[in-house]
Amino acid sequence: MTAVLFDYPKNAAFGRVLPKNKIYEHGSPSAAVKQLFVRQIDQIVWQHKLAPETVNLKASKAVPEIQIFSITLKGDELKPEVLQCIDLAIPFPIIFELRFDGKVKPVAAFKRPSEADTSKWVISEYFDGDWTAADSSRKPLPMVFDLEALYGHLLLPLMPYPARPGEDLQVRVERMERIRLKQRELERCEARLRKEKQFNRKVAINADLRELKNELENLTIRSL
Repeated sequence: MTAVLFDYPKNAAFGRVLPKNKIYEHGSPSAAVKQLFVRQIDQIVWQHKLAPETVNLKASKAVPEIQIFSITLKGDELKPEVLQCIDLAIPFPIIFELRFDGKVKPVAAFKRPSEADTSKWVISEYFDGDWTAADSSRKPLPMVFDLEALYGHLLLPLMPYPARPGEDLQVRVERMERIRLKQRELERCEARLRKEKQFNRKVAINADLRELKNELENLTIRSL
């Protein structure tokens, strides 16, 4: 998916290097995740802070601020467990920009306060764009009235399927997650079919495959 990079206003520039040990303090990563931080990340920079005082947009409980983090990588891969650890450590929605070898890739999860405990955050799966040249032209921020609407606009280009009419951000994210789940089920089903030797079992698996493909099609079409 073609990456959409936004041009964040100079007023919102923060530009602070974030030491990994600060993330460890608040994100409580396992030893294995700490190893990933060491192996995969060169530097984390808290690049921009989109807040009422920096972008002149109203905050809400769900989106009090939006942080833009730039992560310079040692290779072209970053495991989602690392991003999740950072998201758990920072109590605001975050848009990540991964950087490697003169290229940049936006990545983010939809992050919202938990309904059961508003001091905790619920984090969706991660969505990303393609790698693109770091000096690519950037789009101006959309014209919106509050940070919650801005957050939606920053996330939308990262999602693989278009929104349905009247579909809010949370519902759309949940549909994207169901699509991924069905795609994984479909891959497992296709693998079973390739291994199966018995004709009657192949017939049954083919029926399952048809049903999964129908379910996937219903989830991915623009409207019902």
